Amino acid sequence: MAAPKGATAFKGGATRRPLQWLKVKVAMTPVHIKTTLDGRKVEVIGGYVCLDGQPEADALVVLDEHPNRQAILRAVPKATHVAGRIPLTMPEVSVAQAALRRATDRFDGTPQAVSERLRRAVWQKVFADGAE
Repeated sequence: MAAPKGATAFKGGATRRPLQWLKVKVAMTPVHIKTTLDGRKVEVIGGYVCLDGQPEADALVVLDEHPNRQAILRAVPKATHVAGRIPLTMPEVSVAQAALRRATDRFDGTPQAVSERLRRAVWQKVFADGAE
């Protein structure tokens, strides 16, 4: 069975869809983090760090744990974390982490939210077990 358009196929037939495919609706005001040099807004919207309204990441990665940290530090010397492909400085990380925490602290009992939490838990287990 082929992976849907835009999805990543893994061994054993599993597929992973990009974040843009998520249909979870969250009524939340965007929290502005910064504006990029080319004028695009970086915001936290509904538990995701978004670049121009498109989900980029759902978690922040400490730069020390990133495989390409040297190149990131050459481009943005004050970066301490990354959200997807967006480097963030410590003040930006503080705002982003607080907004992400507020978004995840709310409990949504709708069937869609429960399904999304279950899907994330399954993927975390699959990757923790060494899925390729």
